[in-house]
Amino acid sequence: MKESYTEAFKEQALAKVFRRGNRTIPAIAQELNMNVGTLKSWMKSVSKTDQKRIGGVEKRPQDWSLSERMSALLDSHALTGEALQSWCREKGVFSHQLAQWRADFCRPTTNEDGPMMRTLKDENKRLERELTRKERALAEAAALLVLQKKFQALLGGEVV
Repeated sequence: MKESYTEAFKEQALAKVFRRGNRTIPAIAQELNMNVGTLKSWMKSVSKTDQKRIGGVEKRPQDWSLSERMSALLDSHALTGEALQSWCREKGVFSHQLAQWRADFCRPTTNEDGPMMRTLKDENKRLERELTRKERALAEAAALLVLQKKFQALLGGEVV
């Protein structure tokens, strides 16, 4: 027999799943005394905006891309005090994370990349030298081929 669930129960179940932390979906389904497949199909049918409305999928600060971080820094640059804290609560970040992002963007490149850059530059030079050598060898082979054809044309097609 197929069970019928109310919309309120469905929304509460989805909220529990989206805020589950480190618990598994089957564990939550067992706790709610329902089929795992039903719960998963409900999850698939919910759009991303509905997930946020239900309270589940919020973007963690470490998941922000560089362009999103830069945009957040630009948006919050002129804000101070309570306005900044309000903006941070709205976006789900802390002010110390904004300060860290700002420091990361402003930090000059370090010498930690120095040995790797040196290795890459040496490899690039070696490859350029090899390419130049091969281009010269190809040009020489093409010139010899042209001379050979001219020589054969002068002799009237006789092979020496």
